[in-house]
Amino acid sequence: MSRIDCSFVLLTWNSESYLENCLHSIFTALNSTNIKYEIFIVDNGSQDNTVNILKRLKGEYPSIINPIFLQYNTGTTYSRNLALKQISGRYICIMDSDVDIFPGVLEKLIHHLENRSDVGLCVPRIIYPSGKLQKSTDVFPNLMRKVQRYFFLKNIESKEAAEKNAQHITEVDYAISAMWVFKRSLIDQIGLLDEKIFYAPEDADYCLRIWKAGYKILYDSHVTIVHHTQEISRGFKFNKAFFYHIKGLIYYFIKHHYLIVSPDFKKVLKKDKP
Repeated sequence: MSRIDCSFVLLTWNSESYLENCLHSIFTALNSTNIKYEIFIVDNGSQDNTVNILKRLKGEYPSIINPIFLQYNTGTTYSRNLALKQISGRYICIMDSDVDIFPGVLEKLIHHLENRSDVGLCVPRIIYPSGKLQKSTDVFPNLMRKVQRYFFLKNIESKEAAEKNAQHITEVDYAISAMWVFKRSLIDQIGLLDEKIFYAPEDADYCLRIWKAGYKILYDSHVTIVHHTQEISRGFKFNKAFFYHIKGLIYYFIKHHYLIVSPDFKKVLKKDKP
């Protein structure tokens, strides 16, 4: 059996408009490299043409694409965990199915993991198709910050654009899971995603667990991906995703024992330095 360097884990849910472009961006980015990869795609009960597209692509790329079909929407944690239990790559790339990546992105993020033992997770800069910056990293959420994000997200993104568009590598509290790259061994240390969270904030929860395990989250703005975000829970919308998010936040705050003052691991690390 050939060695797998990187395992991609994607979710689909009524993703017919984005899926093929996403996969072809992976093929284009990696087919000229020496990286051996596999792609697990978990479909959360799509009602559009996504399932048919997946079946066709499985026939075209039988050694690369591994679809898993679910009968209904199980959220982001249970479904991703199904794939994570089956992957064989040394590195894992969790990626949204409405993302386009480019040559060099994956290699650069893996490079950080190979050369910095203190880093547990690497993420790229993310932009919208318009070219505007997406706010994809943040400090750990607390009650006030979540309220501000719900009402003023676009203003926050505009204010942070200049700083985040600058070419730099920095440590962040957490990053949205539009594209995460980490070693498979990380799962052995901190476990899988928390399935008590249906949709969000599973990203903040997992990143907090990474920091608690003694690792850092690294953001590299030298590499960029495009996110055709469907924004099902962004902004102040009273839909099902919004209420799942509120439920997940309540669980998250109870689990990690805070509400008002966010944990600050970077401050702790500075104090520990001689």
